[in-house]
Amino acid sequence: MGQSYRDLIAWQKGIELVATVYRVTQLFPKEELYGLTAQLRRAAVSIPSDIAEGQGRKSKPEFRHFLHNAAGSLMEVETQLTIAAVLGYLGQEKEAETLTQTNELGRIINGLILSLAD
Repeated sequence: MGQSYRDLIAWQKGIELVATVYRVTQLFPKEELYGLTAQLRRAAVSIPSDIAEGQGRKSKPEFRHFLHNAAGSLMEVETQLTIAAVLGYLGQEKEAETLTQTNELGRIINGLILSLAD
C-alpha cells in the first residue's frame, strides 16, 4: 500500500467519471440544480474521494471499508443516471456511454477490494 492514491486506476477512473457527470448534468433543467443535479454530482465526487481517503488510512480493513463506500456511491450514480434518463434529461446514447464507464469502474473497485482480502 505504499503507492499514492493518485496512482490507483480506480481513483483515476473515478475522477474521469466525475468529469463526465459534471458535463452531462450541465444539460439538466435549471430547476434540478439543487435536486438531481446536486445529488448526482455529490455521489460522483464521493467515489474518488472515498478511494483516496481509504488508501490514506494505511490499513487493509479500513481501505476495504472506504472502497465499499465508493462502490455504494457508484450504485447511487447509476441509479440517478437512470432516473435522469427516464425523466428525459439524459439521452439513451449518453446514458449508455456513462453506464459503460460506471460498469468499468465498478469492476476495478471490486477487483481492488478482492486484492485486499486477508
